[in-house]
Parts: sequence; structure tokens; C-alpha cells
Amino acid sequence: MGAIRDAAKNLGTPHLRGTVLYTSSEPCPMCMGAIYWARISKVYYATTVADVKQYGNFDDEDHYAELAKEPHDRDIPALCFMREQAVAVWKEFHMLPDRCHY
Repeated sequence: MGAIRDAAKNLGTPHLRGTVLYTSSEPCPMCMGAIYWARISKVYYATTVADVKQYGNFDDEDHYAELAKEPHDRDIPALCFMREQAVAVWKEFHMLPDRCHY
């Protein structure tokens, strides 16, 4: 995530289309979220989720399983509320001429 921040700062844009990320391991869910937000075009990784679980004792399998569920069915439920009011705020934001994407 630090490399993504540095690249965005150096390039002057939060969107990194056309860039490639090289990493020591298959990205975890948090890093993958950052990769998608940055719109990085391709990722090369050296070790798999199974490798880091076996040799590094990092176990993200439960995270992947949770993310595959509907938000309200997760172990930590995510519940939508006040949607109409929130959409109204997003509509106002959308109309701002100098809004920042991130």
C-alpha cells in the first residue's frame, strides 16, 4: 500500500492505469482493495496465499470467505441504513465542480 501511495503521489493522480505492481506475496484483501481503487493494470506476485499460510503463519482464508458472503450475512454484519439521506449527499457531492476523487 505504501508503494501505491508513493506512485500516486509521484504521478500526481490516484489512478494508476497502465501500471504494474510486483509484490512478494499474493495480495491480501486489504491490499487488493487498494490495488482496485488505484486501478493498477496488473499484479505479479511471488508466493501464494497457501504459501504464506504455511510458512509465514498468515491466514487470510476466513477473510476471503467472509467477503464472498452478502454483507448482512457476514460474521460482522454490515447493514444498510439511511440510504436515501446518504444518496442525497452523494448527489450534492457529484455536482461540485472541484470535487476530489480521493
